[in-house]
Amino acid sequence: MTEHAGQENGQGSKTRPANRRVAQWMRDYVSLPGIPDEYIAGDGAPRTVWSRFFDAFATLTPAEIERRFSSADRHLREAGVSYRAPGETSDRIWPLSHLPLLIDDAEWRQLSAGIAQRAQLLELILSDLYGEGRLVAEGAIPAAAIAGSAEYLRAVCGIKPPGGRYLGLYAADVGRGPDGRWWVLGDRTQAPSGAGYALENRLVLSRAFATLYKSMNVERLAPFFEAFRDALRASADRDEPRIGLLTPGQFSETYFEHATLARYLGFLLVEGDDLAVSGDRIHIRTVAGLKRLDVLLRRVDSNFLDPLELDASSQLGVPGLIDVLRKNGVVVANMPGSGVMEARALLGFLPSLSRRFLDQDLKMPHIATWWCGQASAREEVLSRLDEVAVEGAFGREVPGFVGSRSVLAGELSAAERERLKTAINDRGIDFVGQEMVRLSTMPVWDKGRIAPRPFVLRIFAAATPHGWTIMPGGFCRIAEQRDARAVSMGDGARAADVWVVSERAVPATTLLPAVETVRIRRIAGVVPSRAADNLFWLGRYLERAEATLRLVRALATSLRDPARGSSTVHSVERIQRLLWAWGATSQTTRTQPARVAAEALQSEERFGSGLSLVRSAQRTATSLRERLSPDAWQVITEMTERLAQEVEDDDGVISAAELTLQELASFAGLAQENMNRAAGWRFLEIGRRAERAINTVRFARQFAYEDAESEDLDVLLTLVDCQITYRSRYLVGPLLAPVRDLVVLDPYNPRSVAFQVLALNEHIASLPTLKEGGLIERPQRLAVALQAALTTAEAAMLDVKTLFSFEQDLLNLSDAIGSHYFPHGPNASRPEKLTGLA
Repeated sequence: MTEHAGQENGQGSKTRPANRRVAQWMRDYVSLPGIPDEYIAGDGAPRTVWSRFFDAFATLTPAEIERRFSSADRHLREAGVSYRAPGETSDRIWPLSHLPLLIDDAEWRQLSAGIAQRAQLLELILSDLYGEGRLVAEGAIPAAAIAGSAEYLRAVCGIKPPGGRYLGLYAADVGRGPDGRWWVLGDRTQAPSGAGYALENRLVLSRAFATLYKSMNVERLAPFFEAFRDALRASADRDEPRIGLLTPGQFSETYFEHATLARYLGFLLVEGDDLAVSGDRIHIRTVAGLKRLDVLLRRVDSNFLDPLELDASSQLGVPGLIDVLRKNGVVVANMPGSGVMEARALLGFLPSLSRRFLDQDLKMPHIATWWCGQASAREEVLSRLDEVAVEGAFGREVPGFVGSRSVLAGELSAAERERLKTAINDRGIDFVGQEMVRLSTMPVWDKGRIAPRPFVLRIFAAATPHGWTIMPGGFCRIAEQRDARAVSMGDGARAADVWVVSERAVPATTLLPAVETVRIRRIAGVVPSRAADNLFWLGRYLERAEATLRLVRALATSLRDPARGSSTVHSVERIQRLLWAWGATSQTTRTQPARVAAEALQSEERFGSGLSLVRSAQRTATSLRERLSPDAWQVITEMTERLAQEVEDDDGVISAAELTLQELASFAGLAQENMNRAAGWRFLEIGRRAERAINTVRFARQFAYEDAESEDLDVLLTLVDCQITYRSRYLVGPLLAPVRDLVVLDPYNPRSVAFQVLALNEHIASLPTLKEGGLIERPQRLAVALQAALTTAEAAMLDVKTLFSFEQDLLNLSDAIGSHYFPHGPNASRPEKLTGLA
């Protein structure tokens, strides 16, 4: 009895501080008048699911909470989780809110039923609009409400979607309506975004608060993605289909998400230039020739998918894609033209269409909407102009009001108000009036307090052979303004993880299938030519950065301690000359070696500086996000951040250069130890070896010339990291012939030119051939010839002219590799053997 009482008293003493913390956090929490809130229910009491969460959350000390918040932020930064706001050219770190949105499973079941019903309805409407056309013919939908949308594609009419569905993935933006029920704010049928970010949000927050996450019995996301992946696989016409995710490229606002989904689902991340039509099929251009693609999950808007039949100016799509769809040659999710269902003009017709197709009322209401293309609705909007929001019927902007997604007549000047009324009267089909609603709110962490903020929840539904599967969670966006009608990530909003909380324990799930269902493979899938190109240049940029940093370190070391430095004034001048020739420094700083070193290290204007080269590597790596491990990406990010930090003196230059060189070695080690020995790794290695060979020859030309002094040769040995090797072989100071042999001709020295060329030959010989007939192809022919020249050369006979000839041969070899395996422009339609079309 005493022991039990002591336990109770101990528990009580533990919970009292937690209760005080919750009370302190909530002291100023006041929901907005008339606005539904997630924490405070309609009866004024906290919702049970939130009370349960905050009771557990408050058991953490303030220091522990801040530590975990910092851990989440650090993961986002190190993993490079990012997005790009419209109109911006640089990425932003993903702004994740530290608290999730909570929904209990009973309410979630109602939400899921409404979303599944809506997805089914939109699929049926699309089937009619692009098929029989009975809805328009019978007056259920006015023709202008369809034809007015740029997303209604005449080229797609009559095409039966391969795979049997127009929508593979559907999403709806929802929020609580004035009555406390969930309302649909908008439909996403074009190419719904956010699922990848929802996954990343979950990974970050579940790691930061692992115990809390588990104790809350949060439904897992993996079963949804597994169902989605399996549905796409089942839609193809062969057992082991090849699935690609079509992205606009790294300049897309949500490119990180595309890479995340491709990596998580095991899809190939492809761009339009990666694809080509051959016969009745779509194929991927790979380093092994054309390979058939069976399913395409698109993140490119419909109008840009095929420049032959849609927008002729598009460079994002695949010429001939629509014709391949006609011939049932590829499954595209979502089908081109599906974005027509996003038009606000159609919202007012959905209730009657639900009764027509499903014999049911809509389970989830949406914002009251009047399409001004109908006389009665137009009059209604004009008579209540101060009570409604005017929006575009088909696009994001209100026609005539550039940059405005919504226009409130009460906020317009008299002249603008008249202009709006005239526009609605003249061309009402372009406008809708919507009931003015303000977004419901949810709790967020704000400087040690909990505060209400408006939010929008995007819920995803995947079409499967067994019906619609709803993601148990979603993509939540939170506005910073307390009173908001819309939320955009470009406006400084935050994202939040969404926890669907169950009363029962939730089993751990994974995307890994049962072992017996998987055919064992040891070689990864195909490597698109673009990916191989980027891997090749990633290797070259990193190796080029290393060479520049070695020059910077050698220069700064000689300036810091001339008495102990290994270079004379003459050698210093040669280092500066090489940095200038490489574009790392300007001609005007040649007389100031200290400025040369600092500029070559971190100038943003000089294309050959260490910072510029590492940033070039980072940009290239961005296009390879689905192929790089988080550790590799973190190393590149850390290098970029380090070189961007201002240095104060020569010691700072040396320190930054040396630490970055260590990180470059770390990246090389990660690639060597962790990358599968397939074509992708080989192209990364080819880029590194080719660039190292070129730079080493240039070092040799500059410091191992005919009249080179011992100080020059000593600099060369330092630059190629061969001081220890030379001293272990020779008991004399640096001499010209032995140094040339070690640096250029020695096949046993891993830093020599000969060693790089030997490695190049091995890698090139392992690559697939693209021509028939068994003849040796140009890259291998050049590599073999260069290896023979290096093998038969004698150190005593080497001169600057011969070294220059080696350098030109290496440059020609690099160009030959590029033109052979990475065709661009008019060369993209290269004559390849097509024996690998499977």
